[in-house]
Amino acid sequence: MNVKWKKGLMALFGSSVLVLAACGNNTAAPEKEEDNNEPAQQQEEEKTYKIGVTQFVDHPSLNAAYDGFKKALEDSGLKVEYDEQNAQGDQNNTSTIATNLVNAGVDLIFANATPSAQSVASATKDIPIVFTSVTDAVGAELVESMEKPGGNVTGTIDTHPDAIPNSVKFLSEELGAKKVGMVYNAGEQNSVAQINTVKDTIKKEKLDLNIVEAPVSTSAEVKQATESLIGKVDSIYIITDNTVVSALESVISVANDNKLPLMVGELDSLKKGGFAAYGFEYYDIGYEAGEMAVKILKGEAKPAEMPVQAPQNLMLMVNKKTADTIEKEIKDEWEAEVYEGE
Repeated sequence: MNVKWKKGLMALFGSSVLVLAACGNNTAAPEKEEDNNEPAQQQEEEKTYKIGVTQFVDHPSLNAAYDGFKKALEDSGLKVEYDEQNAQGDQNNTSTIATNLVNAGVDLIFANATPSAQSVASATKDIPIVFTSVTDAVGAELVESMEKPGGNVTGTIDTHPDAIPNSVKFLSEELGAKKVGMVYNAGEQNSVAQINTVKDTIKKEKLDLNIVEAPVSTSAEVKQATESLIGKVDSIYIITDNTVVSALESVISVANDNKLPLMVGELDSLKKGGFAAYGFEYYDIGYEAGEMAVKILKGEAKPAEMPVQAPQNLMLMVNKKTADTIEKEIKDEWEAEVYEGE
């Protein structure tokens, strides 16, 4: 073998070794990268989020909203632990609960009703807050605007823009009411906002309707306040006031005993014995709030950028049993859903 041929063979052999070495490095790298990612993926899948829950009072609408919220989290597949606290209708308790949840270092706070939302919003500007069952989020100073909340708070409201105007016009134009009694807690910002909307609607629509107010501060005062309206009104309208709705049975009893049509603010109150309501399902707005919470926990969105959502699917529903009790005819032209009980 001559020198030139020998040198050429050695060069060819050396190049082959380098190529094989390079190929070996390329196949090994992805395996190493995959191994590094695996623990991180497992850690993300096993993460359990802690959600603080502050609810103002125990009643069907708020409970349904909370059920909807939990269902949305369940459907998302996220692992969640709840720290549930209820103010039992006492606004002083909402501040204590807010402090407890913030100190607990929860990942997110679910605030059910205006007083609860206001307290946690005052307690933290860092922990994300998602509310529901709030009537006037801007008036309650929870968000800067419905479209751009601007802070660490967002959620779903329990007021459809047509609900109160439709209810007031129904009382006047379909039931022929002249004097409507309204029992409400003047200490609840959401209630004051609704009372003002009722008055604005009467003025705007030029309705021959007068409001007789019966303010209360606790649920224990609701029955007496309702009884004070007898002889002064021809109908009663209960808005989505947390204090009054928590004692709604006493309002229903007084209204039915005196054959007074009771207009209520949501469908859960109608099913308990109210006569008629323009409403929606609180479960739905709770579920929508839950979907918002999921996006926040996953890091897909921030509260400041998530518009506050209003309820959908507003409907008029009439309670057949109550209509029979107060001897009121359900007219076809109302095009109402008729609730006949469960």
